[in-house]
Amino acid sequence: MIECRPLARIFDEDDEDAVWHAAIDLFLLNTGNAYDAFACLFGVRNSFGFQPLTEDRGLPEDASDGLRDAYDSWGGPQDAQGTTWISWAELAAADWDETDRSGKLSRSAVAGEGTHWAPVWHVMRTLSELHGPEHVRLVVWFD
Repeated sequence: MIECRPLARIFDEDDEDAVWHAAIDLFLLNTGNAYDAFACLFGVRNSFGFQPLTEDRGLPEDASDGLRDAYDSWGGPQDAQGTTWISWAELAAADWDETDRSGKLSRSAVAGEGTHWAPVWHVMRTLSELHGPEHVRLVVWFD
């Protein structure tokens, strides 16, 4: 799920109205199930030997109600594995040329703009342009 905190840029991040909102569920944007992408992004099923961008951060403490509802309907911590999150600021700063252990697969090749992840990155980029890169994040979990 992509989350956004739109009023944090207008008000202070600590303002009571600067809360996270569920923006869009990932299944609407990402039609693939490529384990190499899960490995390089989130460390899930990482037999490829990627250095993941984020791994096992858990659910954000300040997660939106919409995200918490989706997570709980999935089964919550009892059924969800590899729960983690990453901000657009972190994604934008990532080394997309970094490769897996074999040196054959780059992060860009398995999860970059030319892959089925492109729609996710487009939505996150657009939201970050409107609200700031630190106020847009992707939260994921797996079964």
